[in-house]
Amino acid sequence: MNSLSTKSCQPCEGGIPPLEPEKAQELLKQVNPNWKLNDTSSEISRSFDFKNYYQTMAFVNAIAWIANQEGHHPDMEVSYNRCLVRFSTHAMNGLSENDFICAAKVDGLLPAS
Repeated sequence: MNSLSTKSCQPCEGGIPPLEPEKAQELLKQVNPNWKLNDTSSEISRSFDFKNYYQTMAFVNAIAWIANQEGHHPDMEVSYNRCLVRFSTHAMNGLSENDFICAAKVDGLLPAS
């Protein structure tokens, strides 16, 4: 089990700087390699593919449960058999450790690939 997945998100408030790109790169190595860091190091994202709509929606609902438990919510784009998940910490206009904690918890929803 990934150590990030055992942590809980901490409340974020404005005025705290986002993670430096080097720290974001370090944390990115601790989640599934399919998570991608954007060019400005302000967001991580991963696309998930499923066999059908039911599986996609079950996955989306599981993410919603995690987000509610952690108090940290991703942006999601959902279609019939695909879900794009994007994490960033809006209060910081960038990334925090919370984004990587939630990414690790989302990774735990699916079998290791």
